Amino acid sequence: MTRRFETTEIYEDLRVKLTTAHFAPGAKLKPSDLEPLYGRSVNTLREVLFRLSTVGLVRFEDQRGFRAQPSDPQRQHDLTSFRITLEQVGAAQSMRNGGLDWEARLTAAHYKLSHIENRIAKSCDISDVVVPWCTAEWEFHETLVSASDSPLLRSTFQSIYDQFRQQLVTKSRNYGYFPRNVEEHARIVECALAGDAGALQQAIHDHLSRNLLGTQPAGLSSAI
Repeated sequence: MTRRFETTEIYEDLRVKLTTAHFAPGAKLKPSDLEPLYGRSVNTLREVLFRLSTVGLVRFEDQRGFRAQPSDPQRQHDLTSFRITLEQVGAAQSMRNGGLDWEARLTAAHYKLSHIENRIAKSCDISDVVVPWCTAEWEFHETLVSASDSPLLRSTFQSIYDQFRQQLVTKSRNYGYFPRNVEEHARIVECALAGDAGALQQAIHDHLSRNLLGTQPAGLSSAI
């Protein structure tokens, strides 16, 4: 018998699936197909999908229903640009406000992420670890802005981050894996612990800017 999921659980599970390549870009999302998985009514699943559409992860069209957001280079560019701005400002604020507690949490998040990325580098296989890897990526970048004194910045950052990752983490792009992520993340932490806001913001820009239109070298995957 299928367990009856709470709506918050359904929302979170679908959010993770939408941002870790479980659904192909533009894939149709039918409430009737999801009903057996979550043990809830079609109406409940429609409500959850509507909520996901309000945060940009799902597209709803009259007479056509729900779809995962399709790949769109311009959308990727805009999300990248906005994310860079939010992360630069939030990280600089966190560096000023966070103190030793923030530095310790950032160091711990980086250790977890680098451990996973070093394993990926050795095996060259991401498919089996894509969810824990993406979770560790989020924890690292969320920690960067977590001591910002702007609740609006922090909540907006999560929404933009999820939409950004949905565009990049696809099977056709090897889940967005980029070998230089390890050294780029290390550079971000180095600048943060040194208390150099300008260098920290530059390191964030350097880490993400290859995802802007016209800046990504041919044949390279994108950073997340």
